[in-house]
Amino acid sequence: MASEPRVVSPHVGYVIGRLDRAIRREIGALVAPFGLTVPKYTALSILRDRPGLSNAQLARRVYVTPQSMAEVLNALEADGYIVRSPAANHGRVLEVSLSARGSEVLAACDRAVNHMENAMLADLDEAGREQLLEALVNAVYRLGAGFGPR
Repeated sequence: MASEPRVVSPHVGYVIGRLDRAIRREIGALVAPFGLTVPKYTALSILRDRPGLSNAQLARRVYVTPQSMAEVLNALEADGYIVRSPAANHGRVLEVSLSARGSEVLAACDRAVNHMENAMLADLDEAGREQLLEALVNAVYRLGAGFGPR
């Protein structure tokens, strides 16, 4: 007879929530000297990998409202970090991509964030990091919040 999974304390979801808040706080502090907030940094990171997204598509990926994303994009455009241009297949939709300046700032921020992540995961070897990443990606997928099974 299979036994019920043991309930751990604290709950895994609680620890992940605390980690999320701690990471957001740390990233916020790391990107602030570059004039970025966490949503701005996240938007730039997504645009590096997925240029040409619309405001609505980007808002879903950053977990903000389309109205908030419009404000983020206006600020990023004013700072010269992004370029917006009409979509080839829909004239009213503006596609967003990184500018050269945006790529440079993002690279600098990524170095700082990678250093923080390395310190956070210092107890894990490469295999442990891969296993942790796989477990987290699969958990996100199972909750219907993106990614695919690894």
